[in-house]
Formats: sequence, structure tokens, C-alpha cells
Amino acid sequence: MTLPNTPILRITNLHKRYGEVEVLHGIDLAVQAGEVVVVIGPSGSGKSSLLACVNFLEPFHAGEVVFDGRPVGYGPAGGAIRQRVPEQALNLLRRELGMVFQQFNLFPHLTVLQNVTEAPIHVKGIAPAVARAEAMVLLDKVGLASKADSYPRSLSGGQQQRIAIARALAMRPKLMLFDEVTSSLDPELKGEVLRVMRALAEEGMTMLVVTHELGFAREVADRVVFMEQGRIVEVGTPEAMFTAPQSARTREFLQASQHG
Repeated sequence: MTLPNTPILRITNLHKRYGEVEVLHGIDLAVQAGEVVVVIGPSGSGKSSLLACVNFLEPFHAGEVVFDGRPVGYGPAGGAIRQRVPEQALNLLRRELGMVFQQFNLFPHLTVLQNVTEAPIHVKGIAPAVARAEAMVLLDKVGLASKADSYPRSLSGGQQQRIAIARALAMRPKLMLFDEVTSSLDPELKGEVLRVMRALAEEGMTMLVVTHELGFAREVADRVVFMEQGRIVEVGTPEAMFTAPQSARTREFLQASQHG
């Protein structure tokens, strides 16, 4: 369990490569319980790779990720030696890490309600009646209770993304990861999804969000992280980051984004 004043997520000196290309160069970042941390930066800066390492969807090559006091991916085995966390332990840990992707990844042959209840019933062993009741509460939270018996193909992109959020929440996660969840949506549908994310933040959900939505970052984040070329350039409050960034590169990126 996370001790008082101990980050629920701690990333230390994280390095990640694809072949010979290093995409993360010694990332250090901590997220406190109840905090919303938003990661911004140009495309190709390593933001999505960082999220993928947090729940070990992608292996990393050096450094440490610790979630709720438990190592992710690799743990110490004495000195500088690391050992792979057993898959069973990793899967238990992933149950407490909700992740929503750019692509919705809903099961097309299942109804909305079945999509949301599938993992709680079959992975966490929650009684079907309890899982369905909790799913309906979540569907109401994302404004889609009336679509419980619909199939994904009948829903808009924004509706499918909100279902994906409800599905992740159904596992009762301690941390939610959002990876560019609005990037494939048109402006109106983006608004639907961002409203749900704002509501989660207001309720105290711990969130690590990768996004190009700077307005969302400014309004909702407790801290904003600017990344470029696999490095964290600057971290600050939204007020500091958007009104008086310390790095010239951060200023340049924000000015270009505002005029883009």
C-alpha cells in the first residue's frame, strides 16, 4: 500500500529503446494519489512510450517504475541486477491501473454493458449482478446509460471513447492512464470525452494524461510536464507553465500550439 506522502507512482531514471533508437532518456517523475499530471509536448517526444512503460505494455531498458509500492516490469535482485516481475504479479498490478487509448478497442460482438462488465466478472471475479449494477452507475456517469444494450458499431467515436473510460473505471483502478484519447475525434466529440475526464479529476481520481489538449491541461492539471526528444524539459503548475515557462523551448512550443 502507498504510505502517506509516498507517491502512488514513481518513475526513476527510465530509459527505453526501440532497436538502436533511445526514445526515453532518464525520465524521473512522481505522481501523488489524487493528483492529475498532464504530459504535453510535440509528437514523437516519448509521451506515449512513457505511459506504455508505466504498466509494462512496453519493456524498458534501464531505470525503475514503482506503482503503489510495487515494482513494475523489473524489480531489484541484488546490486545492479534486475529480475523480471512474474507475469502473475504484473497482471495483479495491472488490475489497479486503468488505461484508455487513442483507439477504443471495444469488443464489437458485445453490447456496451457486456464490454464494461467483462473484465470485472472474468478477471476480478466480481459477481455478475454486482458488476452489472456498478457498470450502470459508470455508464450513467459518462452519460450513456441509455446505450447499455447497444453495440459499439452503432455509437459515435466520442461515445465509444466514453465507454472505454467506463470500462477502465469498472476495474476500480487506483490510477488512470490516458493516452491521446481525443486525438482521433472531431471537436464536438472531443468535448464529450474531456467533460468526463474533468468530472473524474473533480472526484479525486489519480490521473496521468498524455494529450495535445492544452486547454484541458491548463484547466484540470495539478502539474504539467513538457517533454521533448525523450526528456522532461520542464515541470510546473499550469499557471507557471502557461504564463511564465522557464524553458525557451517550452515557450516556443506553447506559442506555436496557440497559433497552430
